Amino acid sequence: MTLPNGRLHARVILVRHGNTFGPSDTVTRVGGRTDLPLVASGLEQADALGRWFSARGFAFEHAYCSPLRRTRETATRILAGVGSALVPQVEPALIEIDHGPDENRPEAEVLARIGAEALEAWERDAVPPPGWMVDPVALAAAWRRFLDQLATQGGDALVVTSNGVARFALAGFGQPLLAKLRTGAFGVVTLANGTARLEAWDQRPGV
Repeated sequence: MTLPNGRLHARVILVRHGNTFGPSDTVTRVGGRTDLPLVASGLEQADALGRWFSARGFAFEHAYCSPLRRTRETATRILAGVGSALVPQVEPALIEIDHGPDENRPEAEVLARIGAEALEAWERDAVPPPGWMVDPVALAAAWRRFLDQLATQGGDALVVTSNGVARFALAGFGQPLLAKLRTGAFGVVTLANGTARLEAWDQRPGV
């Protein structure tokens, strides 16, 4: 892929953390109350991102992550890969959503509790299933404040977060909910004159 050229008010590289489950692990719906480290493949995903950005001359001027270990580890390894001495700043607005009674439960159990229709409504329209502790309006507003801050700072910013919250990144600008962001994948958002433009989404190194 080709990243956007030229300097705008800010360019945000929005990354989802690397893998937190290995091949033999039971995958669960992990949210903001479950603080998992990266597994070996997740560490390699973070390192691959660092190499990819380094090969394309990225020199991040700002770096942010959520309070969760998986995002801190991902951000730290990316920055090391581009030769940056930046320490990622913890931004509470980037923490993953809270899945309530479905937090850290296997996906089959989640589906059995809430049903396919409720899960589809969440994926499509950001309607929280019963019991999930998430406020889509507040999330959109928090993202807008954060991105406005980045636009004021200017330059390139690395932002590492989780999929559930990342999908609201542009909602504060009146744009639709973003598609799923895979682990170890990134998107590019440019900010200028009070607007946000999605330049790329769900990209992985080598693709």
